[in-house]
Amino acid sequence: MTSFASRPPSSRNRLAALGAALLSLGLPARAASPGSGGAATGGGILHELNRATMSLAERVSPAVVQIQAMGFRSTEGPGKVEAAFVARQHVIGSGLVVDPAGYILTNAHVVHGAQRIQVLVPTSRGAGATDDDAARVFNARLIGEETDIDLALLKIEAGPLSSLPLDGTTTVHQGELVFAVGSPEGLARTVTMGIVGASARQIDTAQRMAYIQTDAPINPGNSGGPLVNVDGAVVGINTFILSESGGNQGLGFAIPAPMVRLVYDSLRRDGRVHLVEAGIGVQTITPTLAAALGLPRDWGVFVADAALDGAARAAGLQQGDVLVSVDGRPIDSLAALTTARYLHRAGAPIEVAVLRGARRLTVRVDAKEKVSLPDLADLASPETSLVRRLGILGVDVSPRLVGVIPPLLVGSGVVVAARALDALSVDSGLQKGDVIHSLNRTKIDSMETLRQALRTIQVGDPVAIQVERQGKLLFLSFAME
Repeated sequence: MTSFASRPPSSRNRLAALGAALLSLGLPARAASPGSGGAATGGGILHELNRATMSLAERVSPAVVQIQAMGFRSTEGPGKVEAAFVARQHVIGSGLVVDPAGYILTNAHVVHGAQRIQVLVPTSRGAGATDDDAARVFNARLIGEETDIDLALLKIEAGPLSSLPLDGTTTVHQGELVFAVGSPEGLARTVTMGIVGASARQIDTAQRMAYIQTDAPINPGNSGGPLVNVDGAVVGINTFILSESGGNQGLGFAIPAPMVRLVYDSLRRDGRVHLVEAGIGVQTITPTLAAALGLPRDWGVFVADAALDGAARAAGLQQGDVLVSVDGRPIDSLAALTTARYLHRAGAPIEVAVLRGARRLTVRVDAKEKVSLPDLADLASPETSLVRRLGILGVDVSPRLVGVIPPLLVGSGVVVAARALDALSVDSGLQKGDVIHSLNRTKIDSMETLRQALRTIQVGDPVAIQVERQGKLLFLSFAME
């Protein structure tokens, strides 16, 4: 098996020079003689570029795998929690083998909530393998995921595998040639070429990550695959596109390699990422905000909110403070703050320098580690939680829901973890997060009592369900179907 660990130092300059020559429409070094009817074969800049890109694809492709994730997941995106349904889905994505022992990086959104994850490893080496070539199929174990950055680490019991090393220092520059490798629309071992449109793109001022923007064609299924430079070094992990049609429009985005390395190291070591929570809300400074609030800078990041019981306020940070640095790292954007947060050593105080008017202050914040609470849907098992007649996945109220749902008026019941997309279910009006307390005056304190109560209900019978929703009790009524 091969590992893309070494490459002649001159190859980067050679391929980059060839690309520059192509872009400047350079002609073949040896032209065909008059009347020969064509160009001479085997020479010329375009032929060299062709051979170089083929060689690159040949060596990179074996380290890229296809991922198939099966399970129940939401049919709606964030922001539509009440309207979201869960349905059985089969998601295809890509993955990068970063360790020959079978460790694979992909996007969290490819595998999040999956009940079964399979990895298809190509049996033939190189980009020239055909779709008819068999792939070895392995069941994968989820080591951990970081949904905020959209990365997940998988492990398969196989090896040694072809791999690409992950260098946390690799960066890119605008205009640099890059190649995306993955399984767009399920087409394994697909390689596309483009350039870096921006090396650190924030999609909007509220975005906490800066991505590599590229016009290398990226489509659904590329998620989790690598973006590599002309050396074949991993510069990022492809994660999403901006598109009105759902297909490639030349606006693809990748998580930069330094951030990927930080998350990978934590997931590999601990199965999760250790982050601290200081209890502040931050915003990007605009010239208008700076003028209206009298901020000392019209760029950067400022404290928009400091929680009364938060570590930041206890340390002396105030609303309106402009962040200068965190742990000595300059903060000029939300993306820079995110990087500093992931680089911070857990257990140590955070050293924060701020501007307050004309004064520069430095404080030490004793922040606690952030506790990541699961989503309700993640707590439900489709095999045991499905209540088909109501079209929901239910979970018993129990201590494991502390912090996941708000304190209840009634201390027992069944929580609606998600709505199930099922043609046999009734339109009950139940929403994710509702807590069922009774059904037709029968007290509901568990999934078992809910199922027992439903067994007495016939088609056409009237039903009244008492639920607790956002701190209030109400009844939902309908005729059973």
